[in-house]
Amino acid sequence: MLFKKKETPKGPYDVIVIGSGLAGLTLAKKLGMNGRKVLLLESHNKLGGFATWFRRKQGEHIFDVSLHGFPIGMKKTCRKYWTKEIADQIKQVNKVRFINPQYNLETDFTKEDYTRILVEHFKVPRDTVESFFSYLANMNFYDDDGMTNGELFKKFFGDRNDVTRFLLEPIVYANGSTLEDPAISYGIVFSNFMSKGVYIYRGGTDQMITQMRDNLIETGVDIKLHTFVEEILIEGNQTRGVKLSDGTVIEAHAVASNSNLHNTIFKMVGEDKWNKEYIEKARQVRLNTSSCQVFMGIAPGETLPDVGELLFYSEDETFSTDALLSPKVGSQTFSVYHPNTRPHLSDRYAVVSSSNARYEDWANLTDAEYKERKEYNIERALSCLDKVIPGTRKKVNYVDASTPLTVEKYTHHKKGASFGTKFEGLPISMNMHKEIDGLFHAGSVGIIMSGWLGAANYGVIQSHEVDNYLDRLEGHKEISTQI
Repeated sequence: MLFKKKETPKGPYDVIVIGSGLAGLTLAKKLGMNGRKVLLLESHNKLGGFATWFRRKQGEHIFDVSLHGFPIGMKKTCRKYWTKEIADQIKQVNKVRFINPQYNLETDFTKEDYTRILVEHFKVPRDTVESFFSYLANMNFYDDDGMTNGELFKKFFGDRNDVTRFLLEPIVYANGSTLEDPAISYGIVFSNFMSKGVYIYRGGTDQMITQMRDNLIETGVDIKLHTFVEEILIEGNQTRGVKLSDGTVIEAHAVASNSNLHNTIFKMVGEDKWNKEYIEKARQVRLNTSSCQVFMGIAPGETLPDVGELLFYSEDETFSTDALLSPKVGSQTFSVYHPNTRPHLSDRYAVVSSSNARYEDWANLTDAEYKERKEYNIERALSCLDKVIPGTRKKVNYVDASTPLTVEKYTHHKKGASFGTKFEGLPISMNMHKEIDGLFHAGSVGIIMSGWLGAANYGVIQSHEVDNYLDRLEGHKEISTQI
């Protein structure tokens, strides 16, 4: 059931899931399918985490917050763990454009088309391209060899910055990868996309998350919004439930956190509950980068030409991590929403600009400086979009912007980390239940487990661990009763 704002869920539950990002949602759904008594708690007024939306101008515009685009694997995951109806709405994006000083290209983002472009446009020998794709296909994150993304590209393409840009830039927007990150964090994600191209959910995030919410309730999962978890309760080395910000205690045999890894360990649990070695390793986990968005609503009656749904646009002369994260916003990606993106909104267009960012560039600004920088981002988005689609600026009747501080406010992710943690966060997350009985984590960690598909699949992976733990608990109780 969906609890009303003033209602209080009554435990004990088999498991409480904290946070409703795609990892938390899918974990809750899988456990509900297995017959577990599940409570999903979300501090915001809607589900979805970073995969969410909002309405503006009296509902005239609906904007998706996160960049829409994921591998075909999302279709399989939704069909298996959600519903056929959700899976059937996942459709391929046929046109992805790259516009920057080094090249102006269009692709369907498949392995075959990328191979063609690398050979014909970039003049890379075909055997080199095929060797590169074969190398990626054989990557396994359990066998990380320590190679960085920069070293990977140099190994196959030397100092070809234009080729590096073509291969890495789209994945930067998918999971925050940089040239300095482990190559494994790039290879697995890129290979997933190269399977069949880029896909989106036709109907918008609002429709998808609403369908997921209704399906969770049908499965028997309890949901409570407007609910902030202040503490995960630990007695000895055993998880006992959660305490809410109003002091309410809800008991559970297990807790699965979909909150930021740092928040889970250091805030909701506390350093004194962990062994020294684990807490030291957790302290060394770096947060990934954040992001900014500019939301542009097109006035009713106005239209946009078919220029593709994803446009990777940059005015930076060459590709570099610093340039991509710079507050000068030399690079941004435009998600173009045509009427067929949200068929239930007749003849409505919108454009969302996404740019990667550093939290530190926003955290210590005065109110006046913060406002000025937001206005700068808005102007950059409008002016660049007008270059890509001339005349668009005059068609925009609503515009607003979000920053790393916005992300931090609404998701409670430390430093507004849109893409979770760096690679070293993955073992800390996966092994949390080995440190405290009954405590699990699933969220954007290790870059591989970021993005919509990675997060959803990580929820499935961790649901198996929760199930195994609950089975052991039940077996122990049964033996104790017999004795």
